[in-house]
Amino acid sequence: MITSLVVTLLLLMAFSGFCIAYWQLLLCRREARILNSHRVAAHSAIQKSRMDLLEVRNRARLLEDSVSGGASAVEKLHKAISNTTFGLIDLFSKDEEFRQTARKARATHDQTSQQIYRTVRTTNKALHILADTLIIGKAEKRLASRKGQKPPGSDHGQ
Repeated sequence: MITSLVVTLLLLMAFSGFCIAYWQLLLCRREARILNSHRVAAHSAIQKSRMDLLEVRNRARLLEDSVSGGASAVEKLHKAISNTTFGLIDLFSKDEEFRQTARKARATHDQTSQQIYRTVRTTNKALHILADTLIIGKAEKRLASRKGQKPPGSDHGQ
């Protein structure tokens, strides 16, 4: 009788031990899921920052290419109009002195317009470099400084 009571008591203690171990396992799994969700959220925030930075870079590049392409298109149109105008003056002018003056004016015009379009492209590149330094550089520094800090929502005191 005492033996069966001791055996029953030992079985009950073993069963209680298994129940406590199973409960602890469930708690650990829950904590692991919570921890994993925080890790995924932090990783998603970092990825979002990187994608935002990439988007800013791509927009800046697109803007630079658009201005450069637009300047080239305007320059070609300007050359076509100027070539037509000066060509017609050269073709239909009867006065040789007027033709010589028009040719000098054409040379001056072509040189000046070429310098202006070169200046537009150079200024466009300089503005792109400035924007890259000021805007994108600051965004990269912010992203780099966040890597050294603890992510938001992480509690080391618990």
